[in-house]
Amino acid sequence: MDTNYSFVSVWKTYVPLAKVWEIINYSLHWPLWWKDFTVVKEIKEGDEYGVGSIRRYTVQSPAIYQLTFDLELTRRIDYQLLSGKATGELEGTGLWQFREKNGATYIECHWDVKTKKTWMNIFAFILRPAFIYNHRLIMKKGAGYLAGRSGAEVEVIN
Repeated sequence: MDTNYSFVSVWKTYVPLAKVWEIINYSLHWPLWWKDFTVVKEIKEGDEYGVGSIRRYTVQSPAIYQLTFDLELTRRIDYQLLSGKATGELEGTGLWQFREKNGATYIECHWDVKTKKTWMNIFAFILRPAFIYNHRLIMKKGAGYLAGRSGAEVEVIN
């Protein structure tokens, strides 16, 4: 039986939205600055906006496991939204939303997935809190790495 997870992460920064968009949107460069993503590889090109593209992500958990999944970009609204469908060791949907308010840029990441690794599902009854903690830690570190990449502080709101 698969185990479902639903996460919402919110970051706030005073980096201009266009710069934040560029950094997050170009995920092929994530391993250069977001060290938890050890590999991001393009599997299939999309249209001129990237819609339909598929990228394979390998993320290293703070614990001893890795997860690999493919993410197909299903929707893109420049400077507002990126959404996709995940398949592989994680299956579900991901959504990045971007907005400016009172001079700040807000970045929201929604991740609704189920695990497909057998051992994770077998031991979820006891390890689920650790898996949730690991996700939150990766996102917190991601905010820190984004700060380093953008040259400005990034606050974790949620």
